[in-house]
Amino acid sequence: MAREYRPNVRESAVISKLDHAKESQRANALNLLRERIDELSDRIVMKLLEERLVETTNRAEMENQIHFNLETLLNAEEFEVQLETADLRTLVARPNFISLYVTSFIIRTLINHKCIVEVYGTDEDIYECVNKQVTRLITV
Repeated sequence: MAREYRPNVRESAVISKLDHAKESQRANALNLLRERIDELSDRIVMKLLEERLVETTNRAEMENQIHFNLETLLNAEEFEVQLETADLRTLVARPNFISLYVTSFIIRTLINHKCIVEVYGTDEDIYECVNKQVTRLITV
Protein backbone atom coordinates (compact mmCIF):
# COMPACT_ATOMS: atom_id res chain seq x y z
CA MET A 1 0.00 0.00 0.00
CA ALA A 2 1.28 3.47 -0.87
CA ARG A 3 2.48 5.65 1.93
CA GLU A 4 0.88 9.05 2.30
CA TYR A 5 3.38 11.90 2.27
CA ARG A 6 2.82 14.57 4.86
CA PRO A 7 5.21 17.49 4.75
CA ASN A 8 6.95 18.17 7.99
CA VAL A 9 5.71 21.39 9.55
CA ARG A 10 9.13 22.25 10.98
CA GLU A 11 10.80 21.63 7.65
CA SER A 12 8.30 23.89 5.89
CA ALA A 13 8.84 26.61 8.50
CA VAL A 14 12.63 26.49 8.10
CA ILE A 15 12.37 26.63 4.30
CA SER A 16 9.97 29.55 4.55
CA LYS A 17 12.32 31.45 6.87
CA LEU A 18 15.28 30.84 4.56
CA ASP A 19 13.31 32.06 1.54
CA HIS A 20 12.17 35.13 3.45
CA ALA A 21 15.75 35.90 4.56
CA LYS A 22 17.01 35.56 0.99
CA GLU A 23 14.32 37.90 -0.34
CA SER A 24 15.01 40.37 2.46
CA GLN A 25 18.74 40.43 1.65
CA ARG A 26 17.96 40.94 -2.01
CA ALA A 27 15.60 43.85 -1.26
CA ASN A 28 18.17 45.48 1.04
CA ALA A 29 20.88 45.13 -1.60
CA LEU A 30 18.64 46.73 -4.24
CA ASN A 31 17.79 49.61 -1.89
CA LEU A 32 21.50 50.23 -1.25
CA LEU A 33 22.14 50.03 -4.99
CA ARG A 34 19.43 52.62 -5.61
CA GLU A 35 21.16 54.99 -3.16
CA ARG A 36 24.70 54.45 -4.48
CA ILE A 37 24.19 53.75 -8.16
CA ASP A 38 26.24 56.72 -9.41
CA GLU A 39 29.22 56.00 -7.20
CA LEU A 40 29.13 52.28 -7.98
CA SER A 41 29.07 52.74 -11.75
CA ASP A 42 31.98 55.18 -11.49
CA ARG A 43 34.02 52.81 -9.33
CA ILE A 44 33.37 49.80 -11.54
CA VAL A 45 34.50 51.62 -14.67
CA MET A 46 37.51 53.13 -12.93
CA LYS A 47 38.74 49.74 -11.66
CA LEU A 48 38.10 47.94 -14.96
CA LEU A 49 40.25 50.55 -16.69
CA GLU A 50 42.93 50.64 -13.96
CA GLU A 51 43.36 46.88 -14.01
CA ARG A 52 43.40 46.98 -17.83
CA LEU A 53 40.57 44.49 -18.15
CA VAL A 54 38.70 46.75 -20.57
CA GLU A 55 40.02 49.25 -23.10
CA THR A 56 37.72 52.05 -24.21
CA THR A 57 37.76 55.16 -26.35
CA ASN A 58 35.18 56.99 -24.22
CA ARG A 59 35.17 56.51 -20.44
CA ALA A 60 32.01 58.59 -19.92
CA GLU A 61 30.02 56.49 -22.39
CA MET A 62 31.20 53.30 -20.72
CA GLU A 63 30.13 54.67 -17.35
CA ASN A 64 26.72 55.60 -18.80
CA GLN A 65 26.31 52.05 -20.10
CA ILE A 66 27.15 50.51 -16.70
CA HIS A 67 24.84 53.01 -14.99
CA PHE A 68 22.02 52.13 -17.39
CA ASN A 69 22.62 48.42 -16.73
CA LEU A 70 22.37 48.97 -12.97
CA GLU A 71 19.13 50.91 -13.44
CA THR A 72 17.82 48.03 -15.53
CA LEU A 73 18.65 45.68 -12.66
CA LEU A 74 16.65 47.83 -10.25
CA ASN A 75 13.54 47.47 -12.42
CA ALA A 76 14.05 43.86 -13.50
CA GLU A 77 11.94 40.92 -12.41
CA GLU A 78 13.62 38.02 -10.60
CA PHE A 79 13.14 35.83 -13.67
CA GLU A 80 14.90 38.34 -15.93
CA VAL A 81 17.88 38.51 -13.56
CA GLN A 82 18.08 34.71 -13.39
CA LEU A 83 17.87 34.45 -17.17
CA GLU A 84 20.60 37.05 -17.70
CA THR A 85 22.99 35.41 -15.24
CA ALA A 86 22.20 31.75 -15.98
CA ASP A 87 25.44 30.85 -17.75
CA LEU A 88 27.63 32.57 -15.13
CA ARG A 89 26.09 31.19 -11.93
CA THR A 90 28.81 28.55 -11.63
CA LEU A 91 31.58 31.12 -11.97
CA VAL A 92 32.05 31.34 -8.18
CA ALA A 93 30.64 29.39 -5.25
CA ARG A 94 28.36 32.05 -3.75
CA PRO A 95 27.99 34.85 -6.29
CA ASN A 96 26.63 38.28 -5.57
CA PHE A 97 23.67 38.75 -7.91
CA ILE A 98 24.53 42.40 -8.61
CA SER A 99 28.12 41.55 -9.53
CA LEU A 100 26.97 38.63 -11.64
CA TYR A 101 24.45 40.80 -13.49
CA VAL A 102 27.03 43.50 -14.28
CA THR A 103 29.62 40.89 -15.30
CA SER A 104 27.11 39.29 -17.64
CA PHE A 105 26.35 42.70 -19.16
CA ILE A 106 30.04 43.41 -19.75
CA ILE A 107 30.70 40.01 -21.31
CA ARG A 108 27.57 39.83 -23.48
CA THR A 109 26.58 43.37 -24.41
CA LEU A 110 29.22 45.95 -23.57
CA ILE A 111 31.91 44.05 -25.46
CA ASN A 112 30.07 44.91 -28.71
CA HIS A 113 29.52 48.59 -27.87
CA LYS A 114 31.17 51.15 -30.16
CA CYS A 115 33.15 52.77 -27.34
CA ILE A 116 34.82 49.49 -26.31
CA VAL A 117 38.09 48.63 -28.02
CA GLU A 118 38.68 45.29 -26.31
CA VAL A 119 37.83 43.28 -23.18
CA TYR A 120 41.02 41.56 -22.05
CA GLY A 121 40.08 39.87 -18.80
CA THR A 122 38.56 36.45 -18.31
CA ASP A 123 35.06 36.07 -16.93
CA GLU A 124 36.50 35.38 -13.48
CA ASP A 125 38.80 38.44 -13.62
CA ILE A 126 35.94 40.73 -14.58
CA TYR A 127 33.65 39.25 -11.92
CA GLU A 128 36.30 39.69 -9.20
CA CYS A 129 36.95 43.29 -10.22
CA VAL A 130 33.25 44.14 -10.27
CA ASN A 131 32.53 42.22 -7.08
CA LYS A 132 35.22 44.07 -5.12
CA GLN A 133 33.52 47.36 -5.92
CA VAL A 134 30.01 46.05 -5.26
CA THR A 135 30.92 44.56 -1.87
CA ARG A 136 32.59 47.80 -0.81
CA LEU A 137 29.41 49.78 -1.31
CA ILE A 138 26.66 47.19 -0.93
CA THR A 139 26.86 44.71 1.91
CA VAL A 140 24.60 41.70 1.58
